Amino acid sequence: MFAFADASVTNSGAIPRRPERGQAERKCSIKILVVDAHFLIREALRDCLKTLNRHATVLEAVNGHQAMQLISEHNDIRLIVLELDLPDRDGFSVLGELRERHPTTPVVVLSIRQDRDSVTRALDLGALGFIPKSGLREVMVSALDLVLAGGVYIPPEILSREQHPSANSKPACIVTGARPVRPADLGLTSRQADVLELMMTGKSNKEISRRLNLALPTVKNHVTAVLKAIKVTNRTAAVIAIGNLGVEWR
Repeated sequence: MFAFADASVTNSGAIPRRPERGQAERKCSIKILVVDAHFLIREALRDCLKTLNRHATVLEAVNGHQAMQLISEHNDIRLIVLELDLPDRDGFSVLGELRERHPTTPVVVLSIRQDRDSVTRALDLGALGFIPKSGLREVMVSALDLVLAGGVYIPPEILSREQHPSANSKPACIVTGARPVRPADLGLTSRQADVLELMMTGKSNKEISRRLNLALPTVKNHVTAVLKAIKVTNRTAAVIAIGNLGVEWR
C-alpha cells in the first residue's frame, strides 16, 4: 500500500526534481489508464495524476481483459499504469502484449513487488518505469511526471548490487549525472548514438527501425555494438549505465 505521508523531496541523490507547477501541469487534457484490481489504489493514483494535470481523464481497469478492451476503444491514451498482480492474467504477459500491440504508449509498472528480478524483467519487457507501492506519494508523483515528460524511472535497488534493499529506500531517476559525456566519448558512431537515445526512451527494435528508417537486422547490429561499447549484456543494463553517466545527446 502507498505510504501517503507527505515527503520533502530534494534534488540530492537520484530523486527526480519535479518541474514548476506551470510546466508540470499540461494545459491540454490527456488520458491515462490505471490497471489495478484494488479500488483504493486506483483512487490514490487518480489523486496523484490529478495533481500532475487537473484536466487528465483517468480510465480504470480492474484486470487485464478490461485493460485491453479500454485500450482498443481509446487510441489516445498517453500513459498506462499497470499492476503486475492481476486477477485474470499475469501482469508481465499483459505488459508484453501492450509493448507488442501498442509500442508507442508508455507503460509504468506499479507493484508491491520490489525484488530485483521483477524490476529487471519489467524494464526488459519495455516498461518505462517501476514504482513500488510502498513509495512516498510525492516521489510517486515525481516518477509519473518524469515518464510523461519522456524519461525513464526505476527504483534504487536495481541500481545497486544489493538483493534486498533497505525498506526506506526511495525510487530514483536514472537520467541524472554530474559530468555529462558525449556518445563519441564512448566510442559510438552517430547512428549508434541515435539508436541508444531511442533505447533510453524504451523504444523497441521495431520502433527504432521505423523511427530511423533502418532495416530491423541493421538496428539489431547497432544495438549489439552499443551493448559491447558500454560493456553490458542487455538493454536494461545499458539504460542504467548511460543514465548514471548522464550522456549529453546534443
